[in-house]
Amino acid sequence: MRILVTGGAGYIGSVVTRQLIAAGDQVVVYDSLVRGHRRAVDPAATFIEGDVADRPHVERVLADHGVDAVIHFAALIEAGESMKQPETYFRNITAGSLSLLEAMLAQGVNRIVFSSTAAVYGTPESLPIRENAPLRPTNAYGAAKLMVENMLGWFHQIHGLRYAALRYFNAAGAAPPLGEDHQPESHLIPLAIQAVLGQRPRLLLFGTDYPTRDGTCIRDYIHVGDLASAHLLALRALDMGSGQLIYNLGSERGYTNLEVIEAVGRVAGKPVPYEAAPRRRGDPDALVASAERIRTELGWRPQYTDIEAIIRTAWDWRAQHPDGYGDC
Repeated sequence: MRILVTGGAGYIGSVVTRQLIAAGDQVVVYDSLVRGHRRAVDPAATFIEGDVADRPHVERVLADHGVDAVIHFAALIEAGESMKQPETYFRNITAGSLSLLEAMLAQGVNRIVFSSTAAVYGTPESLPIRENAPLRPTNAYGAAKLMVENMLGWFHQIHGLRYAALRYFNAAGAAPPLGEDHQPESHLIPLAIQAVLGQRPRLLLFGTDYPTRDGTCIRDYIHVGDLASAHLLALRALDMGSGQLIYNLGSERGYTNLEVIEAVGRVAGKPVPYEAAPRRRGDPDALVASAERIRTELGWRPQYTDIEAIIRTAWDWRAQHPDGYGDC
C-alpha cells in the first residue's frame, strides 16, 4: 500500500513510518519541518517538505505518488500553548486538516487514520475513560482535535470517507533509533530526564493541589512503539472495509506526576530536581484510558505495561543522543 504520512518527521509519525516500511508499505513523508526532524525520517521513505494547509501541493503529492491512504499527524501538540494562542491551534489543526481532507476528496483518496487525543474528553465523569464518554475538552488543543473528528464523521456520512480516529493518552519512551525531541519540550518524562542530566536547572511541576492521591495530575502513559502499532492495525481494518473507527490508545494504568518523577529518578539512579508551580489552565485532574475496544476489535496488545520500562527506553535514547537529533 502507498501511504502518505503527514508529520512523519515528528515523534510518533517517524516511528509509524518505520513500522510501515518494515511491513512492506511504500511511504511518502510530508512534513513542514517546523517542529519535525529530517534525521528522523526513514531513508527508505520518500520525503517531501510541505504544509498540509497548501492544498494544491498536497493534491499534487497525492496524485504523483498514487497514494492509497493517509495517516495524519501534522499538527501542533501543546495543550498549554493552545490556551495562550487558541487561534493558532484552530488554524493549524482544524483548518489544516480540512485542507488535507479537501485534497484527498479531490484526488479520490478515501482512507485516513487521524491522530486525535484524550484531550477531547476534558475532565471525565469517571475512570477509566471509554470511547462513549462525554466529549467536553477543557483546552483549545482538544477542542481543535474534536472539530476534526466531527469533520471526519461528516465526510464519512456524505462522501464515504473511511476513517479511524485514534485518541492518544500520553505517548512516551523511545523506539531506537528514534526518540522524543520536541522543540520546545513540554512532556513530563523527557523534561524530567533533562533535569537529571543537568540540561535544565529543574523540572517545573505544574499543580500540586489536584484531588488525587498526592495532589498531582494522573496520566496514562503508552509506549510510542505500541502506539505506532495501533495505527497499522487501524489502517488494515480500513483497507478491509471498516468505515468509521474510534479508539482510545493507553496502557489503562494511571500514574501521578510525582510517581513518574520518582520513577525517572529510580531509572537515572538519582533524584529529579523539581519545583512546584501553579496549575496550567485546561489540565484535567486525571486521564486514564479504557483500551478494551481496540483490544477486542483489532487485537491490539501493548508490549510495554510498566512505567519504568517505558522510561528506561527514553533514558537510554537520551543518554546516547544528549542533543536529541541535533538539528535545532
